[in-house]
Amino acid sequence: QGQLVESGGGLVQAGGSLRLSCAASGRAFRYTMGWFRQAPGKERELVAAINWTGGSIYYADSVKGRFTISRDNAKNTVSLQMNSLKDEDTGVYFCAGGRPAAVDPTGYDYWGQGTQVTVSS
Repeated sequence: QGQLVESGGGLVQAGGSLRLSCAASGRAFRYTMGWFRQAPGKERELVAAINWTGGSIYYADSVKGRFTISRDNAKNTVSLQMNSLKDEDTGVYFCAGGRPAAVDPTGYDYWGQGTQVTVSS
């Protein structure tokens, strides 16, 4: 029981910004919340993750300094602010909820259906 629903994806020019949002219901809002992405022909990768308190945050090297993950436990939401977007950021972005310290897809129990982000130059 529980769902994650992503929103905010779209088409953006290189150098632009997008803010992705994830609304959780039921039991899908977990101790660790993360954003994954999957580009065409690529494996799904963890982009960013955040623990319950926000005191432990992970970013993939490829997005560090450009992306910011945040969560609002009172509203059961997770956001990903994406700045200075590059062509290689293109892909389907998934919101996921999982166990403490989860950095691999197998550590996540709940998944959204994804939202498409396309960066053009």
